[in-house]
Amino acid sequence: MAFENPSREEIKNILEQVGNIAVVGLSDKSDRTSYMVSYAMQKRGYRIIPVNPAAAGQTILGETCYASLAEVPEPVELVNVFRRSEYCAEVAREAAAIGAKVLWLQQGIISQEAADIAQEHGMTVIMDRCIKVEDSVTQAVRKG
Repeated sequence: MAFENPSREEIKNILEQVGNIAVVGLSDKSDRTSYMVSYAMQKRGYRIIPVNPAAAGQTILGETCYASLAEVPEPVELVNVFRRSEYCAEVAREAAAIGAKVLWLQQGIISQEAADIAQEHGMTVIMDRCIKVEDSVTQAVRKG
């Protein structure tokens, strides 16, 4: 069966209820999409936890960056992924291991293997969608 993202209503509910968002592949460079999207989400009130082995121990967006999801010392509900598709299955395994509820692959990223792994562990999966765009759409729906 072909993968299908949750409905806009389901995505809205996820974004309204989510606590911590771990961003795998969050760059410390402000001109990168991962940084810009995470910055915007942080400004909207979401807690962003950077995960990037190349920047581990540094501070990104005022938060300590961790080398892996397993090193994040607090619960993570949503894992937002800015990594190429071939790395997403491993991220899905890590997300399952920490008990994340949602695996979100950013716009342009699709991995059926990652989706299968996440769904086998009871996670909701969203692929090829920008979390910032989806949040903006749900904000507009709530206001309008």
